[in-house]
Amino acid sequence: MQSVLITGGSGLIGSELSEKLLRRGYQVFHLSRSISNSTSIIKFKWDYHSNFIDSEAIQKADFIIHLAGESLVQKRWTKKQKTSIIESRVKTTNLLFSEVKRQNKKLKAFITASGVGYYGAINSEDIATEEDHYHNDFLGNVCLQWEKSAEPFNKLSIRTVALRTGMVLSSKGGALSKLLPTFKWGIGSAIGSGQQNVSWIHIDDLCEMYIKAIEDDKMEGAYNAVAPEHISNYKFSKTIASILKKPFWMPNIPGVILKLILGKMSIMLLKGIKVSSKKIEGAGFKFAFPTLESALQNLIEK
Repeated sequence: MQSVLITGGSGLIGSELSEKLLRRGYQVFHLSRSISNSTSIIKFKWDYHSNFIDSEAIQKADFIIHLAGESLVQKRWTKKQKTSIIESRVKTTNLLFSEVKRQNKKLKAFITASGVGYYGAINSEDIATEEDHYHNDFLGNVCLQWEKSAEPFNKLSIRTVALRTGMVLSSKGGALSKLLPTFKWGIGSAIGSGQQNVSWIHIDDLCEMYIKAIEDDKMEGAYNAVAPEHISNYKFSKTIASILKKPFWMPNIPGVILKLILGKMSIMLLKGIKVSSKKIEGAGFKFAFPTLESALQNLIEK
């Protein structure tokens, strides 16, 4: 039985991925700041602030999936919060690497999360691919440093994969759960110009990508984890209203209002580019939910 050690295992993605791995016969462990084992999954303690990690967690792991990181939307982007966002990704990766190296652990793969923010919070008609250079803004730098912190694993001859993820759609939380109430009330609307692209992925497809990254030893490097459909914020919003059979008549939410409410993080909603999924599809991945309509029909029915 192969074992997978997951950081951020109690989060939206980690919890769903853990369940899928268990059903497929994998042994799953979590690294957590709390070690209360209230579930069937054994938790090992770690804390990057104190540079502590339970060495047994690394000993038991065949694969590591690194999902942990400070939320991008939990707090305003003050200088302190920006530092925390970066450190929670980079320092945790460094801690994992240090322990793997110390133990001379021959992992089968190290798989890390990243984000389509790599390409920047901008509006553009160009379609971003994995070959593109990162965009020099806050989100681009977060993702660049996140991915670079995983590069030392390659020097240990450990296969390394980074999944640059878009907006994750789930019936159990995340962005969709925050959007649905206003649309159910019939007052949902587009944001800003409405022309900015929304890069999204159904959580089932995302989890399947992580599993493919485990099982496909040809996968290496960065892959965009986004659905193949390119859709504007206006069409994204209109599709939600359509699936819910609700009217879509409200004017767009002005960007200036979002900036007042959210501060600098509002750029995540007001900007967005098209992101290509061709590389992961070329690796043989088949999307269960390639269109927003199919994804929402599945999620809203749950």
